[in-house]
This record gives sequence, C-alpha cells and structure tokens, in this order.
Amino acid sequence: MNTQNVTSIFESLSSAVRLEAFRLLIKKGAEGMVAGEISTALNVAPNNLSFHLKTLTQNGLISVEQEGRFLRYRANLPLMQELIHYLTEECCAGHLEKCVEVSILCPEKSDIFSNEEVFMQQKIYNVLFLCTGNSARSIMAEGILNHIGKGRFQAFSAGSMPTGEVNAYALKQLEKEGIVLENPRSKSWQEFAESDAPQLDFVITVCDNAAGEVCPIWAGQPITAHWGVFDPAAAEEEQKNIAFAQAFAILHRRISLFASLNPSSLNQLALETTVREIGLEN
Repeated sequence: MNTQNVTSIFESLSSAVRLEAFRLLIKKGAEGMVAGEISTALNVAPNNLSFHLKTLTQNGLISVEQEGRFLRYRANLPLMQELIHYLTEECCAGHLEKCVEVSILCPEKSDIFSNEEVFMQQKIYNVLFLCTGNSARSIMAEGILNHIGKGRFQAFSAGSMPTGEVNAYALKQLEKEGIVLENPRSKSWQEFAESDAPQLDFVITVCDNAAGEVCPIWAGQPITAHWGVFDPAAAEEEQKNIAFAQAFAILHRRISLFASLNPSSLNQLALETTVREIGLEN
C-alpha cells in the first residue's frame, strides 16, 4: 500500500453515505448484507445507494457477490488491516506499545479483529500468474498478492517462454511499494505441471500472448481468467519508470478486488465469473 492507494481510500470514504455503509459492513463482518438491508438501515434510496456501493467496490473497499436475485456486499477486512498497518507502522518510532494501548487499535472484544475466521481460512488458495516471459507483469502480480493476501493466498508466477531473467524495473517498482520478493526468478510454466507441484486453484494470465497459448494440464482443474495488462517493458527507456508504475497500479487494483473474495462462499460458476470480471477493471 502506498500514499496514492491510501488517498484513494480516503477520497472514497469522504461521502457520509459511503462512510456509514462501510462502517455498517465492517460491523457485519463475513456475513455481509444485501443491498436492500443496507438501504433500509441507512434510510437511503436504493438508486442513490447503488452509486455509492459501486464506488466502494471499484476502490476495493467492499466486495460483492450474486445471491439469486440479490447482491450481497462485504467489507474488505484485509484491506482495512493493511490500511491500519500503513498508518501505524512507524508510530512512536516503531514502539507502538509505549504510547498507545494495543486495545485501542485492536479491541479484544471486537469481532472484526478477534475472529480469525474472518481473516484466516483453513485453505490457502494457490494462484499462478502467467505471462510469456515471466519477467515483469507476472512477477509484480506474484509479489502483490503475496503481500496483500498473505495467509489466504499463495501466489506463484511462470511463463510459457521464460526469459530466465527478472526485469530490474519490476523489482524496483515492487521495492518502491514496500514489497520484496525472496529469490525471484523467471521460470517455465512446466514446473507447475509436474507431479510434485502445488495444486493450483487459480491460473491467471496477465499478457495477451500467454492467454492465446495452449497451457499445460494443471492438476486440480483450477479456475482460469485473463487479466490483460500492457507490457511496461516495451516502453521507451525514459518512460519505463512511469510505465511500470502504471502497470503496477492496474495489477494492484485487480488483485485487491481478488483478495477481498471469499472463494469458499461462491459456487464454481459465480467464482469463475467474478474472477474473470476483475480483469475488466483498469
């Protein structure tokens, strides 16, 4: 999370309706609420509320899933935790306990912070990001999801024709955002088709070339989706820093939406549809 992300979050919550809707959904935790319940609780007309809920969804603050004829909304609690960490990580020169009671930030009686089922699931979902060279976009996607989805998702990356070298601009952009990859390497997607490879739950292509290629047979029949992102490595040398920052921002928004999902609460078709629709977000 960076200053731009935090600014966007605060801008989204600058509306009284959106702020109250978000607080209400935080209170409900993993249960969430359908749109009609939120409308009644806040005394806001449904057509007016839908605009505000869409804004919160687009910024990753809440998630939405179809339940028959209704839409159920939930607060993105991991994102809220990440925001709190961002705001307090350097409080009192890193010695938070000396000036603020931990209970102020994380009350023991709060269902939001004490209920491990909200933040932690028994199953950790394995996600493989693919692009042709596995040197830039898929590397950044791997780093972002492992950073914001820690404990719920395990991300990997690979390529159909790996370059064998990780793009220095990709690593530089990740480090700028406070994300450090351990032993990053450009590798073939065949590694994840081996018998001892982790069983994949999601396989997501982030470049158009990889989306059109014939993939190996993945164990476990993972959900597949395409989140095409322009190639920042193709930018002119003087524009590369900007291009990588823009590509990172697109990936971060999409992955934040993805990380807010609770896969176990959706059936296969709904989950597949939702994950694929995330690829339309810019």
